[in-house]
Amino acid sequence: MPRPLALLGAMVIATAVPAAELAQVVQRRDADFAAGVPLVAHVVVALCDNEHQGIVPVAASLGNGSDPKSNLYWGAMYGVRTWFRHSREWTPVAVAPAKDARVLDRALFRREVVRDGRRGEVYLLADAWDGRYIAEATRYFLEMNRGDHVERVQTGSRSIEAGGGAHVTAYIGHNGLMDFEAPTLPMSTIAPPAHASVVLACISDSYFAPLLREHSVTLLTTTGLMAPEAYTLDAALTSWFSGGGTGEVRIAAARAYAHYQRTSEQAALRLFRSGSGTERP
Repeated sequence: MPRPLALLGAMVIATAVPAAELAQVVQRRDADFAAGVPLVAHVVVALCDNEHQGIVPVAASLGNGSDPKSNLYWGAMYGVRTWFRHSREWTPVAVAPAKDARVLDRALFRREVVRDGRRGEVYLLADAWDGRYIAEATRYFLEMNRGDHVERVQTGSRSIEAGGGAHVTAYIGHNGLMDFEAPTLPMSTIAPPAHASVVLACISDSYFAPLLREHSVTLLTTTGLMAPEAYTLDAALTSWFSGGGTGEVRIAAARAYAHYQRTSEQAALRLFRSGSGTERP
């Protein structure tokens, strides 16, 4: 049986994110929701690649980084495109292909969340990067996090702001920073809008969080080896865009991960960090 939310919540010590920074992110999220502005997450998915990434090899069809259709992180059962396409809550919507040739597929999904009896729109834009370009995908994600690559995405009569203009920037895939040095980015003259970041990759808190915190609230990172599958992203985004706090996001992610990985919720809680990354179960 799922553990009651109150009991799980008692296991999470309050985040130590600087109040002003977190407050700004929450204020933007809540103000846009109240104004009817769509809430947007943009995820960079580095396709699993047996040949070009330092991973334990998976089945050939799952680990072909140039074939999104069957890739572990995109077209497989718990890959981003398949998971959200088959979800009852999310609806695929038409979107033009990405202009970057390294992005082999692009998908856009929409759902509604309800807060205080009011409905609001949420969009998830997902880009499947050729696995051989994991270093470039990582750099692109870090650049998005600091406000670069803002793009207007048209879907029907609705226009949403993605890239560095999103409310959440996210990365899913192998932690390439375990294999290569983090990119050195030139000084940016852009002040990014207040936003949160998510990295579902092995040990991402140690490698990514120090690079992200200057520009975003690190909404969800990991402390150990893990399966970066789409149900965790879904749970985290749904909780956050429904008005949840960082602790609630962590609980939601842990519950989803525990369910699909058949592990305990307490163990899953230890795997995830939210906010400053200082809370403990």
